[in-house]
Amino acid sequence: MSSLPVHGNNMNTKTYEPMLLMDFTDPDTQTAWHPINDGVMGGQSRGEPQFVDHRLVFKGVISLANNGGFASVRARDQHHDLSAFDGVLLRVRGDGRSYQFRLYTDAHHQGSRIAYATTFQTTRDAWLELRLHFSQLQPTLRGRRLSGPAFDPRHVQQMGFLLADKHEGAFELCVDWIKAV
Repeated sequence: MSSLPVHGNNMNTKTYEPMLLMDFTDPDTQTAWHPINDGVMGGQSRGEPQFVDHRLVFKGVISLANNGGFASVRARDQHHDLSAFDGVLLRVRGDGRSYQFRLYTDAHHQGSRIAYATTFQTTRDAWLELRLHFSQLQPTLRGRRLSGPAFDPRHVQQMGFLLADKHEGAFELCVDWIKAV
């Protein structure tokens, strides 16, 4: 649970309960997830969402052939107003690689959806609870940072994970849940 002070004349504090965004127990939640890999640009990386023991397992192989080097999964049809929160809390078990967590709103640049991304480091075979603040999110498009627009937490439409660490080989990220905090 996160306590966020509400500043004003009375200096009271208000406690905000975390809001569960994904826990992967609902089959409808599972069908929302789909892969988007570097094959869209000629690459040969493979990554896909799997669901094991009510957890998302994002796994595959990164290949740098044909200017490739990324794999991702996204949950579409999300409609969240996260304006009462300042970040997300993830429970993940990784392989020691650095992954991106991404949120998508209705923001576009040159006709393409902007990803608001932040990177997190995993520890091989260890469960971690990671708090990622919205202030860490950087607008990106096709691997390039943009100067804006700023992330608007009122209009979250998709969320996802991406691996693009320029290291070939197998990868696996297990996600237990995602909460807004």
